[in-house]
Amino acid sequence: MTESKVALVTGAGNGIGRGCALALLSSGWKVVFAGRHVETLNSAIEAGGVDAPRGVAIECNVTQEDVVAGLFAQIRERFGRLDLLFNNAGTSGKSALPDEMPLSAWRHTVDTNLNGTFYCLSQAFKLMREQSPRGGRIINNGSISAHVPRPRSIAYAATKHAITGLTKAASLDGRPFDIAVGQIDIGNARSDMTANMARGVPQADGSSRAEPLMDLSAVTETFMAMVNLPLSANVLFMTVMATQMPYVGRG
Repeated sequence: MTESKVALVTGAGNGIGRGCALALLSSGWKVVFAGRHVETLNSAIEAGGVDAPRGVAIECNVTQEDVVAGLFAQIRERFGRLDLLFNNAGTSGKSALPDEMPLSAWRHTVDTNLNGTFYCLSQAFKLMREQSPRGGRIINNGSISAHVPRPRSIAYAATKHAITGLTKAASLDGRPFDIAVGQIDIGNARSDMTANMARGVPQADGSSRAEPLMDLSAVTETFMAMVNLPLSANVLFMTVMATQMPYVGRG
């Protein structure tokens, strides 16, 4: 059954997106690797080894709605359907106090993390609603910052809180159409984006401390547990984090 299923992963060239896209490939899915740099996407697909022929690289900047529409037009033409969207593309944004945040940096974070996620969700929703068999699954990449912010992260925290609202609303709207929408909130997975955590990151008390990291495989295994559920079941929110990271409680 899995061999006939089609998945799209945005931001699939590196980090969490790459790891989850490769996990889908190894499980028999046809996977569209989408991202801004096609060379990076092709390199990620090659890492799939014998499963690589089921991977397709499509260049896409999620901040441009017409480009996103083109991406989904290619998926419709090539595969005729989409069974899974992992809405993963995002940016950590600029670290700044609210009054020192350049508006251009604010807009870039909103365009990438919120608008881009909505553009992809909207297009996936349309395709999943119209295809036969109808339905599919959408997983949004939130963050533990969707619950608790870090210092000087107002743009990132605001957009990730917004993703939670997007997930809830889309989950409700998807019910009549067999579209399951959920969110994975990830804390301190080892990747290029979190390399600085080993050196020290700002804490709520004003200090800077190194934070524990978890292996990326913990994320991909959690992600695949959500993916492998039947459409009659949905994980609305899932949090996976490094056990000893300062999150639960007061730091």
